[in-house]
Amino acid sequence: MYELSLMSPQDRVESLSDALDALDALSVSVEDADAQTDAEQALFGEPGMPPPQDGWQRSRIVALFASQALAEEARDLLQAQEFFDGCSVLGISPLEDQDWVRLTQAQFTPVDITPDFWIVPTWHEPPAQATRTIRLDPGLAFGTGTHPTTRMCLRWIARQPEGSLGRVLDYGCGSGILAIGAAKFGAQDIDAVDIDLAAVESSQQNAHANGVQMRSGLPELAQGSYQTVLANILATPLRVLAPLLCAHVAAGGHLVLAGILERQADELKQAYAPYLPLQVADTQEGWILMTAQR
Repeated sequence: MYELSLMSPQDRVESLSDALDALDALSVSVEDADAQTDAEQALFGEPGMPPPQDGWQRSRIVALFASQALAEEARDLLQAQEFFDGCSVLGISPLEDQDWVRLTQAQFTPVDITPDFWIVPTWHEPPAQATRTIRLDPGLAFGTGTHPTTRMCLRWIARQPEGSLGRVLDYGCGSGILAIGAAKFGAQDIDAVDIDLAAVESSQQNAHANGVQMRSGLPELAQGSYQTVLANILATPLRVLAPLLCAHVAAGGHLVLAGILERQADELKQAYAPYLPLQVADTQEGWILMTAQR
C-alpha cells in the first residue's frame, strides 16, 4: 500500500477529503501540520458550542491507496482541479508491511499508577505487586492510562480515603477508565458521560470487562449532585463547562480537572473562581491536575 500526503489550508480539507474518497482511497486522515509546536490547535466538540472545523489552518492529509499507480493517479487528478489551488503534494511513499496487531500490542505495556495499582492490557499478566488492576486495551475512545492527564486523575482517585468517593460523575469519559478506577476504589454509584457514542459504548464494554457497574450515556445522563466530579478533557472546553461541572459538585464534594497545561493554570482558576477555588494538585510532564472542594 502507498500513502499520498498533501498539505491543505483549512477551507480545502473537506473538498480534498471528499475527492480522495471518490478516487478510491482506502482511508483518509487529517492531522495538524503544526502539531507539537506553539502553533498547534485543539479541535473539540462540546454541548452548546459550535461544531469543530473539518481541519486545522495548516492540515496534513494522508490518503492510503492499494497501489503506487492509484496514488499517483489521484495526485495528478487532484493537481488539475481548481480547488487544489493553495494546496501542495508532500509526497508518495510505500507503507511497510507489518504485523499491525503485534505492533500495536507492543506499544501498550502495563502502566503503574501507584506501586500496587496498574493498568494492564489483556495480553499481559498483571505485575506481581499489583493488588488492584484495570484491564484495558486501546480502542476507539481516548484513555488507555498512558497519558499524564489520565495517570494523574487515577493517582488522585487512588489516594482518597477508602469509601470517600461517594457518587461519581466522569464527564467526557472516553474509554471509561476514570469511572472504572473510581469503582475499583469503592464507588458504587457512577455516571460516565460523553458526547461521542463510541465512547459511551466503549465505557460500558470496558466496565463489563472489569466486573464493575456504571451507567454510561450522553451528557443528559448527568443529573443532580455528585461527591466526586471528574473531567479529563482540555482547557478550553473546561472553561466553557465551568458552571455546569461546578453545579454537579455536592456540598463537601470534590471537582477534579485534567487536560490542562501548566501555563493554563491561571486562566482556569479565573474561569472557576465564581464557583469554586481551583488549586494545582499534581503535575507531570508539563500537564497539571486541578482540584477544588465545595
